[in-house]
Amino acid sequence: MSNNKSSCNLQLPEIEKLPTDSETLASDFERYLTRHLGRFFGCVPHYLYEALSLTLRDRIISDWRTTWKDYEKEGRRRAYYMSLEFLIGRSLGNHILNLGIESETKTAMNKFALQLEEIISEEHDAGLGNGGLGRLAACFMDSCATMRLPVIGYGIRYEYGMFSQKIIDGYQVEEADHWLRDNNPWELERPEYTQVIKFGGHIEWVTNHNRKPHIVWKDTSDILAIPYDVPISGYKNNTVNTLRLWKASATNAFSLEDFNAGSYSEAVEAKNDAEHISMVLYPNDASENGKELRLKQQYFLASASLQDIFRMWKNNENGDLAHFAQQNVFQLNDTHPTIAVAELMRILIDEKYMSWNDAWNITTHTMAYTNHTLLPEALEKWPVALFEKILPRLMQIIYEINARFLDQVSKKWPGHTDRQIRMSIIEEGDVRYVRMAYLAIVGSFSVNGVAALHSKLLVEGLFKDFYELWPEKFNNKTNGVTPRRWVAYSNPLMSALITEKIGDEWVRKYENIKELKKYVDDKEFVEQWAEVKTENKKKLAELVKEECDVDFDVNSIFDVQVKRIHEYKRQLLNVLHVIHLYDRIKRGDVENWTNRCVLIGGKAAPGYRLAKLIIKLINNVADVINNDEEIGNKLKLAFMPNYGVSKMEVICPGTDLSEQVSTAGKEASGTGNMKFMMNGAVTIGTYDGANIEILDAVGEDNFFLFGLKADEVTARRANYNPEELVAQDEDLKRVMHLLTCGHFNAYEKFIFDDIIASLMNPYDPWLTLADFRSYINAQEKVSQAYRDRPLWLKMSINNTVCSGHFSTDRTMQEYNQDIWKLNN
Repeated sequence: MSNNKSSCNLQLPEIEKLPTDSETLASDFERYLTRHLGRFFGCVPHYLYEALSLTLRDRIISDWRTTWKDYEKEGRRRAYYMSLEFLIGRSLGNHILNLGIESETKTAMNKFALQLEEIISEEHDAGLGNGGLGRLAACFMDSCATMRLPVIGYGIRYEYGMFSQKIIDGYQVEEADHWLRDNNPWELERPEYTQVIKFGGHIEWVTNHNRKPHIVWKDTSDILAIPYDVPISGYKNNTVNTLRLWKASATNAFSLEDFNAGSYSEAVEAKNDAEHISMVLYPNDASENGKELRLKQQYFLASASLQDIFRMWKNNENGDLAHFAQQNVFQLNDTHPTIAVAELMRILIDEKYMSWNDAWNITTHTMAYTNHTLLPEALEKWPVALFEKILPRLMQIIYEINARFLDQVSKKWPGHTDRQIRMSIIEEGDVRYVRMAYLAIVGSFSVNGVAALHSKLLVEGLFKDFYELWPEKFNNKTNGVTPRRWVAYSNPLMSALITEKIGDEWVRKYENIKELKKYVDDKEFVEQWAEVKTENKKKLAELVKEECDVDFDVNSIFDVQVKRIHEYKRQLLNVLHVIHLYDRIKRGDVENWTNRCVLIGGKAAPGYRLAKLIIKLINNVADVINNDEEIGNKLKLAFMPNYGVSKMEVICPGTDLSEQVSTAGKEASGTGNMKFMMNGAVTIGTYDGANIEILDAVGEDNFFLFGLKADEVTARRANYNPEELVAQDEDLKRVMHLLTCGHFNAYEKFIFDDIIASLMNPYDPWLTLADFRSYINAQEKVSQAYRDRPLWLKMSINNTVCSGHFSTDRTMQEYNQDIWKLNN
């Protein structure tokens, strides 16, 4: 381990770019399979995937090295994106697309009678994220590489993903997701850049080299952070950015003394304890041990990344910190990595011997914070006692930051003690907490939300006090998704049709998708669009049959809601509508009926009991509907188990109706809504998050809006009466009766009582029943529109045509223009 330039940095000749013709690809593939992996044709399919990945990785290496050298040029301003999640999915197909060699690779595999699609399917989804936050980070990295922005991603190399979800008797069952079981051919271990991370210990004052008092963090329990680099290729531009992931390891992996003494378990205890930090994405923090592990993960990421950045700074800029703030910027993706504010101060003061004011000046000119939630309970807070135990030096620094900050508040608003209490980084009470979001705001020069409404509600609600102090810090950066992964790669049939009409530049410059508008009324194009959608629906129907054993008829409307299972996302509202449709069929109310196939998917957090019960309800309702001959093809319901990136790549192109039904004012942005829109799905949604901007883009004629708005939600809480709503609405009364009488749980008495109680609770924060009637009416408009085939196809095309704003290329351009100010 060394922080100095190693022999790996010797001046070596440029790496020659390797040919990408089919003959050379086939030859290298066979060489890797037989000579490197020692396998032959007819082996386990995974080795075919590994051999092809190594073949493609060789084609990336030369551009990767060139890109890195370019970013290391003296005086080059760089950004560092810190996130506890990077939901990158599968990499092989994405790299083939970005290299522009799909045809050559298919031909190479055909020489061995192999299908490229089957090889790609052998790759495990990388278990580096959970949902929208992690997928957004992956899209950001894709766009930064495509736009040649010098951005390095920093995350944790989790051995296990969140969990693999199985459905047994309707219940979610969590199993370990050991995605690294068969290795990851895309990563390169960089042990020469290993960093030491400190925990525990105590603080002592000593005299430093200038004979001045200085703080030393002593007697710590140290853990190693070993970096693994993953390439992020840009689209056909010879640029390969880096995602650096940290693996935790013990400083002494094995105690020979304990082993010889017969203490075999103690001999490897240190190794096991250290590796827990990077073992599992989102450990259950219901216990004290879980909280401790989660806090350690956050500090592990921040400390390893910042130390690594200073290592590079020393090598490239000779360690002179005079221009550090001018050439470095750190983007904190949500509140998880915001401990970086205090860690940067520690490094600058304790290791670089800077004064507090000089260190704070650098910190507050380099840190930028993105908030992703409007739920107060989702903002990171850590017990002070836990913080002091694990990170005593960091806690000391946070106390000092807070004291100086509150002095600033008192000068701005003399005598406003209530405001000081509200704004304090330390939340007082029987148990004292560190408010990490507040630490991020105080220590950053930029604070952004991720959709127009989200940013507005932040400054009017959660962060109002801070906005009144520093209005210049706050800004909005509406999220996006990468069109390379979510259209060009995931929807090849639609992509080919678009390219045929407007050329292929739209893949790189997605704003060009608007050129498709001139074909909205072209009958030939509309029929081609319909054929593409039908083929995509067939693929989705095959996936549903394989995973759920439910038959979806492609002539039905495919109605989809896939996202994390949570009360505010209101999968319950969707289920209530399905029960309403079931009730209508059973009563014979089927005049002008539109057949509907409803697909719901997503994971519930292991400790979130009600969310897991919602999954059970969905499956029970599905079991009743799908096994009723009278229902037939009029209505189907399926729950997609283990929903993730790869499944979304099939689901998204085959969807007709995108369900975005969160309680208004609760969804920060959403990105699934954008993926569906790009692929020609029409949205039914509340006036919430990025739905608002989607509505603005496509217009009311191409969007099904329903429900209370955010300000109306707030007002309605004062007089919310679910019992009155049920009594006044015959449809809702019948739906609730079917739930309360046990129709969907005839042999499992009372299991859904908690769900019923939550719906009927006058203090229900999600106001699910308040939006029921509006939702049912909007869904009836959906059914009517779908029966008018030309109208629906026009709506579908218009959604794709108007989706240019929701590319992460636009998002990254705004981050760079307003926050990072990098030169690409």
